[in-house]
Amino acid sequence: MSITAKELAKILNISEASVSIALNGKSGISNKTRKKILETANNLGYDFSKIKTHKKNGKIYFLIFQRNGAVVTDTPFFRKLTNGISDTCKIYNYPLNIQYLLYNEDIKKHLDSIISYDCIGIILLGTEMQKEDFIYFLDINVPIILLDSYYNTSKMDCILINNMDGAYQATEYLINKTHSHPGYLHSSYKINNFEERADGYFKAIRNNGFSINQSIIHSLSPSIEGAYADMNAIIKNNENIAESYFADNDLIAAGALKSFKENGFNIPEDISIIGFDNQIICTYTEPSLTTVNVPTEYMGKMAAKRLISILLEKEFFPVKIEINTSILERNSVI
Repeated sequence: MSITAKELAKILNISEASVSIALNGKSGISNKTRKKILETANNLGYDFSKIKTHKKNGKIYFLIFQRNGAVVTDTPFFRKLTNGISDTCKIYNYPLNIQYLLYNEDIKKHLDSIISYDCIGIILLGTEMQKEDFIYFLDINVPIILLDSYYNTSKMDCILINNMDGAYQATEYLINKTHSHPGYLHSSYKINNFEERADGYFKAIRNNGFSINQSIIHSLSPSIEGAYADMNAIIKNNENIAESYFADNDLIAAGALKSFKENGFNIPEDISIIGFDNQIICTYTEPSLTTVNVPTEYMGKMAAKRLISILLEKEFFPVKIEINTSILERNSVI
């Protein structure tokens, strides 16, 4: 015989009302209390079928859209994002299916297949998506959470990093530290996040009295190997080099840093560099890389919680949620 809600409340020394709120997926208690109740209920064999009659049967799908390969799934960044989604789905007893959507495949056929089968909601990683890619998702009749990108539509929620503000903070940090005009290591791949980071960089340059026309900007591939090769070519061509750089991501920063060092520059004495994302590579570079920290796992949790709340509620009003970042100081800026 399974444990009852009343027994669960007694074991946890929590009110029966709070237990009922958690078990029914309603608002009114803290996330910490909800997690404690649901995990204990799972461990003690509570029969959720008795109360979750409103819970839709089926799976939540985490779809990773891949256009040019800039989203690298075998990284701590991606694993933390996935863990945030997966852990939240487990707490609320929703099965999760992770699949890839490739730009050159029949996306419509793929989506029709999963929706006709068992999909009740989608978390869509849109890092690499362009405006024209969203046409496939506008007529889908299940709720969608767009993660790490933004598209103005009444169909889906958007949860993303506050890219512009993060880049602004990073650029202003360099200005305050080096008292010079920072350069920019900009991705040669067009990705919405990087375009927003470009806006933040240029805004900080303008607001601190520098001329955008005098900014030293290098276009580099958004990978360590690509950025390293591109920067080697730039140095070989005797192009102007700035005293400091903001990079669109940590991979670009790490590749450029390696090239600078091999070409006789001291980091940070000659050139200061700051990256973006706080990937694990930051701790392995020499010197360690100052970066913009992104709460990746929290983003995943927010996406899953928002989708589940939509599945449980009768009304839906789409929202855009931007998650703030912070500067994580290491040793690549002086």
